[in-house]
Formats: sequence, structure tokens, C-alpha cells
Amino acid sequence: MVPDRDGLRQPGSRNRNVRGDYDWPMTAIPSTFPAYVAEKHDDRVERGVRDFAEADLPPGEIDIRVGWSSVNYKDGLATRADGRVARISPLIPGIDMAGEVVASRDTSIAVGTAVLAHGYELGVSRHGGFSSYQRVPAEWVVPLAPGLSPRDAMAIGTAGFTAAMSVVALEDRGLQPDAGPVLVTGASGGVGGTALAILAERGYEVWAVTGKPDEAQRLRALGAAGILTRDEVAGEGRPLEAERWAGAVDAVGAATLPYVLRTLRQGSAVAASGNAGGAKLETTVFPFILRGVALLGMDSVPVPIARRRELWYRLATDLRPRELGAHVTEISLGELDGALDAIVAGSARGRWVVRIGDGE
Repeated sequence: MVPDRDGLRQPGSRNRNVRGDYDWPMTAIPSTFPAYVAEKHDDRVERGVRDFAEADLPPGEIDIRVGWSSVNYKDGLATRADGRVARISPLIPGIDMAGEVVASRDTSIAVGTAVLAHGYELGVSRHGGFSSYQRVPAEWVVPLAPGLSPRDAMAIGTAGFTAAMSVVALEDRGLQPDAGPVLVTGASGGVGGTALAILAERGYEVWAVTGKPDEAQRLRALGAAGILTRDEVAGEGRPLEAERWAGAVDAVGAATLPYVLRTLRQGSAVAASGNAGGAKLETTVFPFILRGVALLGMDSVPVPIARRRELWYRLATDLRPRELGAHVTEISLGELDGALDAIVAGSARGRWVVRIGDGE
């Protein structure tokens, strides 16, 4: 194919090199650009904003000028020596990104399209969203639905996508707004807060669990009908307790999940995605064999792209969270250190969105 006037191959054109790999010698990405980089040195990680070389990016069909990213628990772990998340070094962390396509080698995704990407290998074994530019495979890219800006998308992010998966999984099992109250644990964090906002907007009576008493007013603004303290749900109890919840979203893990299981109503389910409260689950079989409850595991990382795009369309429409974008804190690349440390320490309140460059 003949390159266009900007030196880029026309979208959809492909040449193979002598090894049989796709070879894209031209790019719309500058030779160097600012990125937040974490690099391991023995038992420590050096991290911060520095210039990163385009030549060190992996191959892919889509070049993105990143406008926004967000801060997730996994991002915090990826920048710690003991985090056991990062698979390469140096690594640009950031499991989320949203921005504009500046070059495309795939005819289905045009230059100028507003897109997002998250999950798969991003921010773990492939460079992620804390970067002014990024290159990704076309099959990882989600074009943004009308009415959802890149900032909105990152206010949702992987955490909100996981929350949407949880709500859909519960509804697929028959949960409806008239079934009774629904419990959301870890409601001050990204998954729990977004699940609360989605459920409330869909007409559910939602009760929120938080370990942060000063969050009560914000959680009620998101739609919480009632609030439980962490102490009320984290203690030991009988194998089965009074049936209370028609469904639940658990974003904490071992600290709260045993309580959820023993208080679910007959035939109901909990969608679980977190382990910030611990990974070891101590419970009994009685909720499962005497009440027929279900434990539904949520893993957003490998969701196939067709399903991913479908859920993101719904996040822009019928699954759109209440107060979207209102309960976020904006930071820059240079302010990431504090946010990454805080989210690992359990100090998250709502979502951090990261403005990259001009954040268009």
C-alpha cells in the first residue's frame, strides 16, 4: 500500500516483515512523550513521570492520544515491590485509558474516534494508561457510545465496568427491584460506589456498607437507602442468620463476604469481585445447600471484546450510574504517587480520574 500524505499507511493496510509479523514503520505518536513509569530495582520500585520512547511501545493496530485514565487498586499494587502484579519492568501502569485515535490500521476504527481500553494485559504485562500516548491491539478497543465522554468513561473505568457486570449477573439470575433490599459492600470504593449508583438508578432499595462514617452523606447522594458500618457485617456469626438481602455486590472479600452469604435470602446471589478485606474465605456450606444461594465471581480482565462493547454501551444508557462524574477527584500524572499509595492503604473515597495532558 502507498502511505498517505502524513506518512501513515491507509487504515486497514498491512505489510508483513520477513518474520511474518505485521510491520508498522510509521506512527502518529511522537518519538518521546511523558508517561508515569514504574521500574523495579532489586527490592524497591522507582516511579515517576519521565519521557518514554515510542520505539519502546509494543505493536498494535491503534495509536491513541490518551486524555484520561483512572486509579485502581491493581495500579497501586503494580507500583509496589511486593505488589506481585507487574510482569514487566519498566512498566507504564494504568489498567484504564480513554482518548482519541490518532492512527489506525483497522478499517472498523477510524482516526478521530473517541475510544477506551481496559483489562486484558494493560498496566500489567503491557504498557498502560498513565501515558500521553499508547498503542493497543484493535480487538481491545471500545468506541465510546454517544453521551459518554472520555472523562465519564474513566469515572466509570474498570471498577465501574466490574460493577456493571455484577448488576447484570444478578439480574440474569432473576433479581428485580421489587425483590427486596440489595446490599453493596465496600461502597466507598470504585466498584461498590458505582454498583450502588447503578442499582439506585434502576430503582432498587440499596444498602451500603462502609468503614468510613464520614462517607454517609455522599453514599446517600448516590442512592443508598440505608448504611451499615463495617463492624456490623465483619464479625463472626451463626452459620445461617435471618434472611435479609435479595442480592448483594461484594467488593471487599473475606471481611464481609461470610456475613453476606449467611444473610442472603432463599435462592439469591452475591456477585463478588474484591479481596481488599482478605483473600481467605471462612464460611460453611449451609447457605449453598439449605438456601440455594450462589456465589458469582466477577473477573473483568478477559471479557471478550463483543461483550465488553455491549456492556459499555449499556453503561452509557440503561446502566448509566447516578451522579456520573460528580464524585471523582481529578489528579495529574505528577500527583499519582499519593493516589496510588492511598488506594492500597484503603483510603479511597470515590474515584480518582487522571487528566493526561489537556484531558480532551
